[in-house]
Amino acid sequence: MEKEIRLTDGVVLLRPYEGGDVEHFYQAARESIAEGSLWMPWCHADYSIEESRAWIESRPEAWEKGIDYEFAIINARDDTFLGGCSLNHIDRINCRAALGYWVRTSRTKQGIATAAVNLLIQFGFNRLKLNRIEITAAVGNKASQRVAEKVRAKREGILRNYMVVRDRVYDMVVFSLIPEDLA
Repeated sequence: MEKEIRLTDGVVLLRPYEGGDVEHFYQAARESIAEGSLWMPWCHADYSIEESRAWIESRPEAWEKGIDYEFAIINARDDTFLGGCSLNHIDRINCRAALGYWVRTSRTKQGIATAAVNLLIQFGFNRLKLNRIEITAAVGNKASQRVAEKVRAKREGILRNYMVVRDRVYDMVVFSLIPEDLA
């Protein structure tokens, strides 16, 4: 199932990561360290290509187990690597998941994250049959909060001391979507 999935709106294409993405992922991560390291634990000053390789190589197993559905965000017109998004922390009993996203620094503020998240929401509700999708963003991460708002996610509140990134503890804004929100 994994290799055949392609989600697109004609602007962005979401597809499972492939071995050939290692270098592109690494370059996008390195480009984005100044901004990404604030909010994403995996994005740090010493981020290496070996970390990219190990992570991408682990994705098929996570997909097979149904615990993480990670997608590369690709420009549908020229096939360039733009970032990544995922449905993860899958709770099969309650049919819910967390949704995460990042876009390389040189391509932010172009609607890429919003387009990718909209495609991923449809995948979550229609293909995975989820009842709830949650988006969390650090209180200070206004760009991620704007994406959640643009996809019509409902702001539910603040999760205090919810995430740690390199010894810094963040309060997180939690947003949710349920299938009825898209009607």
